[in-house]
Order: sequence, then structure tokens, then C-alpha cells
Amino acid sequence: MVAPDTASAVAIEPKTKISGKILKTTLAGALVDIGHSLPGIIHISQLTKEAVNKVEDVVKEGQMVDVWVKRVKKDRIELTMIEPLAYEWKEIQPDMIVKGRIVRLESYGAFMDFGAERPGLIHVSELARGYVKTAGEVVKEGEEVEAKVLDVDRRKRQIRLSLKALQPELPAPEKPDREERKVRGKRKVKKPEQPAEPAPETPAEPQLTVMQIAWQEALDKSKGRDRIRPKSIKVTSEEHEELLIRTLEKRVPTG
Repeated sequence: MVAPDTASAVAIEPKTKISGKILKTTLAGALVDIGHSLPGIIHISQLTKEAVNKVEDVVKEGQMVDVWVKRVKKDRIELTMIEPLAYEWKEIQPDMIVKGRIVRLESYGAFMDFGAERPGLIHVSELARGYVKTAGEVVKEGEEVEAKVLDVDRRKRQIRLSLKALQPELPAPEKPDREERKVRGKRKVKKPEQPAEPAPETPAEPQLTVMQIAWQEALDKSKGRDRIRPKSIKVTSEEHEELLIRTLEKRVPTG
């Protein structure tokens, strides 16, 4: 705050806060002494944010008030009793770093008041590096934070901010060296071996009865053969066996 007796020694610029004294009230506003060679003027619309019917309803002659410089002209200094915005729309640019306070939490992010006409939105994806489920995991209402301006849409009156942009990047996972990659490549899961199919069984040769062997020997002797060929003998029926027995009784002597 600048006192009236020192205001002339300070550069008068827009948004400068000054303490002054009401010298006179009119239907259109009030004349203020701010210790400068140029008179300070407060228009009735700049007394409060609400509508004012009479200047005397807000200020009186001789009253000390806090005012802000609105514009500086050649013949006067226009003042306001409404605290100006820290940032006008034209002053907000991408990549700016702003400080403010979290004023509202939503499922999709948090709103931050940094002195603009509207709070800026910090989307949940811009609150921190890594996965964030809800804004409340990172910030709380009333918390003072610093953010970076990502984008400004003056037509839609929207401001996008980011806390993540001011945080250090997470270290990238280390890549395995060539030898380790080779070892990992050899660790492939082998497919289970299919069991070998069993070899087909060789059909067993037919088993000859005693009577069949005797019959074969008798035939071999009669034909001059010395070996028995079991494979060539076919299994006979009961009738053939009876015939074999009668034949042997005639040819083969019994003890």
C-alpha cells in the first residue's frame, strides 16, 4: 500500500494499490487525493462489484479508502475500489508459471484460483507423474500450489494448468544388456513332448497242440522233411482231430 504523501514518488502503473482520501463526491463518482499531481477519479461503477444507486451509500468526504490504479491518462488517474485481477485474459500465456490456491475438487481434476477471471483446471492426468485415480490423492482444497499454463481459450473462457509439468520426470526403466537379453532369450518355455505312440504289436504265432505236432511229424517223415513249419499249419476243427487220432493209431506204434 502506498500512502498519499509518497504516491508521487512511486511510479503509477495499472494495478498499483494506493491509500487515498475522498475529497468530493458527485453523482458520477468521487474525487480522491492520492498524493499525486494528477487528480484521482473513482467512477460509481468502480466503487463495489454490486450495483450502486448513490455514491454516498459507499463513501463519504474525508474517508480514507484503498484504491487500485485502473488507467493513467494525461489529465487524471482512473481508480477502482474493486481489487483487480492478477491476470487479465491477454496476460495469460502458455508456459507461464503461476501460483494459486485449490478451490474445488472434481472427479476429473482440480480447479485452481491464481488471480484470473476464472479458476484454471488441472486435469487429473496433469496432477502428477504416474497414475492418479482421484484429485484428492494429490491436492486438497485450500492448498497453495504452483502450476504451469498449458493452454488458454479466451473465447470459451477456459484455462488448462498442469502440476505434472513442473515435476521431475520419472527415471526410465533400465534396458538389459546384450548378454542378459541372450540369457532371457534362452529361457523360453519348452513345449511338453508328446508321448511316443506304442509300436504295433506283432501278432503271435499260433500255438500247436500235441496232436498237431505229432501229425506234422508223421507227415514230414512220410515226405522226407526234417523241420516243422508251425506257420503253415492251420487250426483244425474237432472232426479233424478225431481223424488225426485214428490215423496215428494205425501208423505210430504205441509202447
